[in-house]
Formats: sequence, structure tokens, C-alpha cells
Amino acid sequence: MSDARRPSTVPIPALDKADRSELLRALEASLGSAFSSEPLWPAPGPLVIVISGPSGVGKDALIKKLRDCNPNLHFVVTATSRAIRPGEVHGKDYYFVSKEEFLTMVHKDELLEYALVYGDYKGIPKQQIRDYMGKGYDIVLRVDIQGAQTLRRILGDSAVFIFLMAESEAKLVERLVDRKTETKESLLVRIATAREEVKHVKNFDYVVVNAEGRLDNAVELVESIIDAEKAKVQQRRTVI
Repeated sequence: MSDARRPSTVPIPALDKADRSELLRALEASLGSAFSSEPLWPAPGPLVIVISGPSGVGKDALIKKLRDCNPNLHFVVTATSRAIRPGEVHGKDYYFVSKEEFLTMVHKDELLEYALVYGDYKGIPKQQIRDYMGKGYDIVLRVDIQGAQTLRRILGDSAVFIFLMAESEAKLVERLVDRKTETKESLLVRIATAREEVKHVKNFDYVVVNAEGRLDNAVELVESIIDAEKAKVQQRRTVI
């Protein structure tokens, strides 16, 4: 090989004596290229997290705790055609719209998912999700089992599906009884429905047990799931 083609040899100063910037320049010169300051791996994109489970498992308590502890999560506010109730706040508890306005949203394809529940419509506005994902927020959707099934068909594996359950059927029934909000007939319906809903756990990605008195443990597990998803080599990419 001629001298013209042989790579130049750059003297590298002694590691224990050289100034760091001097050493870095020498290493770059020896390698023939500068060290890049760009990230070695791209930052993870926003996630869509769907949380569901039977009545009585503590979904609302879990969501409240997650909301208090995680400013980077956006909890989607559902649109509904039902009338506002005392103490509720428009834009915080729900977006309250007329039935005509809701059906217009359906016609314009502005909802990710919607359903008729006890004579009133409920749905998830797409634009709200887009806006907050664009700001870098992870999105949390709290839905019933039927809603989760619909979202799985729509989003496939691009979202994270978490099933929240009680530690046992007996504990679940105790919680429903302790709420004292049901008639005997409606309580039986809820218990029968919960038994069927638990069978859908196989359609979710993760299961989190919210044991009585251990809400913090359930919240920490959900947070760990989010952290693990963001550390995956193959990231989920949701397009709404």
C-alpha cells in the first residue's frame, strides 16, 4: 500500500494526563470522524393505554391515583348526550352535548368509539386524543368491557390493553355489596355480568389485580407496564 492510501496515524495523549477535550479531539482525528451528540436511540412515542374491567374492581380509584401521580398522562374526557348532573363539570367529567350534536359527531367520523348506554350516547373524541398525543402525552382510556372489545378491533396491537380485576370473586361481590347502590335484582345482574366479563381477560395484554387495601401496588404495576412498553425495541405506534 502506498503512503497516500495508508490512514494517517494521530498520536493519542496518555489517558491519565490529557485534558478530556484534547483526548476526544485526538480520538476523533484518529477515527476520521466526529462523535455524534445525537441520541443513540429515538425517544419513545406516546402510548394509548386502555384500562377496563368488571364493575367493582376499582377502576375509578385507580384512574384517580394515576392522574394525581402522573402529569404526563392525559385521561380522555368522554362525550355524552345525557344531561349534566349536580356537581359535574362540563369538560372535566364529560363533554355534555345534545343527542343531535352527538349524532352529528358520529356522522362526521369524529369519534373513535361510541355506544348507546341506557338510552344515552357515550363516545371518545378523536381530536382530543390527537391533540394530546401531539403534545407528547400518553393517553389513558377508561372503558367498559364492550368498549375495550370495540377499541381492540379498531386499534389492534397499536394500543396497550390492561384488564383490572379483584383478587377473587368473593371480594368483588363484597365490594359491590358495600357500595349500597344496587337493588337486589341489579346486584344479581352485575354479579352475573362480572362473571362473563372476566372471561374476556385473554383479549388483553396485561392483567392487574387491585387487591383490597393495596391500591398503590396496582397503580405501581400499571406505571411499570407503561415504562416497560416505552423500553421495547419494537414500539407500538398508534394512528388516530
